[in-house]
Amino acid sequence: MKTVSKTLLALSIASIAGMAQAEEISQAFVPTTVSTDNAQADAKGFIEDQHLTGSTRNWYANELARRDTSFSYRKGGDTPTPTPRRINWVEGSILNYTSGFTQGTVGFATELAVYNAVALDRDRKDMAGGSNRTLTENDGDAVGQWSKLGLGNIKARVSNTTLTAGRQSVNTPVIAYIGNRALPSSFQGFSLKSDELSNLSFQAGSFDRVSPRTEQSLTKFRSEYASTRAFADRIDMFGMDYKPSAALTTSFYASNVEDFWKQYYFAFTHDIGNTDTLALSTNLNYYKTKDSGERKLGPIDNDTYSLSFTGTHQAHSLTLAYQQVIGDEYFDYAHETNAIFLANSLLSDFNGPNEKSLQIGYVLNMADYGVPGLKFNVYKARGWGIDGTHYKGTAYDVKNMDGEHHYEYGVGTSYTMQSGPLKASTIRATYTTHRASEFQADGNLNELRVVTTIPFNIL
Repeated sequence: MKTVSKTLLALSIASIAGMAQAEEISQAFVPTTVSTDNAQADAKGFIEDQHLTGSTRNWYANELARRDTSFSYRKGGDTPTPTPRRINWVEGSILNYTSGFTQGTVGFATELAVYNAVALDRDRKDMAGGSNRTLTENDGDAVGQWSKLGLGNIKARVSNTTLTAGRQSVNTPVIAYIGNRALPSSFQGFSLKSDELSNLSFQAGSFDRVSPRTEQSLTKFRSEYASTRAFADRIDMFGMDYKPSAALTTSFYASNVEDFWKQYYFAFTHDIGNTDTLALSTNLNYYKTKDSGERKLGPIDNDTYSLSFTGTHQAHSLTLAYQQVIGDEYFDYAHETNAIFLANSLLSDFNGPNEKSLQIGYVLNMADYGVPGLKFNVYKARGWGIDGTHYKGTAYDVKNMDGEHHYEYGVGTSYTMQSGPLKASTIRATYTTHRASEFQADGNLNELRVVTTIPFNIL
């Protein structure tokens, strides 16, 4: 891996040297001051600033298992029947009401969102795999239509600090909603966000339940990768985002998944140059995870990081990303969250024990060629050196992983409407291939996804 490290360093130095004359983003230090803005002082009123919006998403995925990989479904009774293909097609709709904040020193507001899903493909054989992507009954038949309260909370605000209680959407590196299906997940609990300082913001929260993407009920938290069915009663988190200059953003977050692990996260993003000539964005993400409390998942001692460089010249962006797991278990995160802010988290997370991975990706933005909203992308990622033979616990099924490897490549296109009654509507199509050695967990498959999202305003 020394060769890869030297390559990344050389790319960074060459890019910085080549852009010295084109620099436009200010690198000057910005002192932290008390914010001159006061969001609550500008409150318009509970009714006066209310909004009723929504969206509908048509989500289609077609997976084809290859080599020795297969799906299974219950053809009759409880007998599992293998099948090489899995198809899920769901229409998800969200109706969201947000009030304005009441006026005064302390303002109050509320947010309510109803989620609804309709299974457009209800064939038991197509869905193969139960409620993984389409909600099913215990016998494997699809639930044709279902609804739930996706968001439901009240907010209290003083100046630029807001306390939210109830079911809510959260997006941080240690607990984040995941929105890659027909409907997103959400969390029940309390959160606090403060923007009282000009370039330094704080977040904190405590959550005891998650509302999964493809379930109607609330559930406790569990691990994404552990093979045991242990549950955590709570996730607590605290973090801050600091922007010392226009070109540099840093973040630090800490969380405790009760009786599972404590996790710490640090990141920085630095930008230099001018996209009209050449710009470089450097991004580092680092997680430290250590077992805690009752250690329901056994011993955990994991350091995982990713380092990526993205060079952009007008319509063209090229990314090179290296990621490494240092630990004898998976880099793990809570199920039904997207708390994996790592460069090589793709169809596969490339997060096996002691895994190293490298990705190269390219994006073409057609706005520079007269078609704003249209983009194309292609990437390839390879992971190697997966070794779980020294794992001492029992929660993760990794002890057979000895030199495992895999690769993934994908192509995609997306288009966002720029005007008209469907403005901001998007359609995205992706085709991904993943191939793996015998004990790498993600297996061998091809997947086509086509997702169309249409937002709308009612009030």
